Amino acid sequence: MLATFSYVRIQRENCAVGEDAEKLKQRLPLLDYLRQQSWAARPIAFGPEFVGLCPLHPETRPSFYVNTRKNLFYCHGCGQGGDLIRFVQLSRHLSFRQSVAYLEQQSTLPTDSAAVLERAATFYQQQLERYPEALRYLQQRGLHDPTLIKELRIGYASGGSLRRHLTAQGYSFDLVRRLGLLNPQGCDAFYRRVIFPCCQGRGIVNLYGRSIVAAFAHQFLPGSKGGLFAWESVRQFPTVILVEGLFDLAVLWQTGFRHTTCSLGTHLNAEQFQQLCDRPRIVYLTFDVDANGSGQKASQQLAQRLCAQGIATRRVLLPDGHDPNSFFVQGGDARQFHDLLEAAQP
Repeated sequence: MLATFSYVRIQRENCAVGEDAEKLKQRLPLLDYLRQQSWAARPIAFGPEFVGLCPLHPETRPSFYVNTRKNLFYCHGCGQGGDLIRFVQLSRHLSFRQSVAYLEQQSTLPTDSAAVLERAATFYQQQLERYPEALRYLQQRGLHDPTLIKELRIGYASGGSLRRHLTAQGYSFDLVRRLGLLNPQGCDAFYRRVIFPCCQGRGIVNLYGRSIVAAFAHQFLPGSKGGLFAWESVRQFPTVILVEGLFDLAVLWQTGFRHTTCSLGTHLNAEQFQQLCDRPRIVYLTFDVDANGSGQKASQQLAQRLCAQGIATRRVLLPDGHDPNSFFVQGGDARQFHDLLEAAQP
């Protein structure tokens, strides 16, 4: 009788551990955990897979693949594969139960805004390929490189499911609404918008949503938009192209002008201005050529401020009515844009 009770108790404990393990894997996706461990990876085309060097054995050619849809990994070099818990078992030489306990400690739910924005951005990114209308919109805006779309972590808010996703992971409704991710009615604030995460350092400071329909305005979350977009990857260049919008930046990166950054509007905040002035460089101001002249007026004023700080500027004059995005969408190419840079005047 005692042996029977002992067997039943062990079965229940194993069942409980199994349930905990499944909840853990939902709460902490494998790719998120690997990034926390400084795993560097690149996306593969427009699918759910990423590839990088294997963290489990020394190698010089990337052979470690992660499938975000299945939440699984496989290394073609050492032949190891499995889920998050299996990875922890292999990398830390722990048993299954020890791995679950370790991950429970690691996945203590953070309540800071950057963590919630990271979860929201990851969710939006996963949604993008499920909605053809969002992909068509990116094509219409001239953005067709799937690797770049993943690099910029572009996502899509279809509406109605973010609240359920975040609250299922333990975040409170009040916290999610306070961050501006939900409107006063509790619905997704970015309904039917393409999403760009705005990062600073290793964290997300804001989300930008661009509507795919004319009825909705584009918008940011409340709070600071942070510094210049992708500044850490641009600041080392001796010349920098500054544009207003994220689609302007995206098409220029796609065309090879990787020394482009974005101020998310014509009016730079103090941090963005200081970033441009942090070392000697030439800044090519490539603002919209609006019918009302507001873009070029802002460009002229910014040029004067930068010159007063010893920063050389060139004002790039696009054709009337164009911004960099529309210039490329309507047939402009890299050579023509390079000619505009060459013709730019102080």
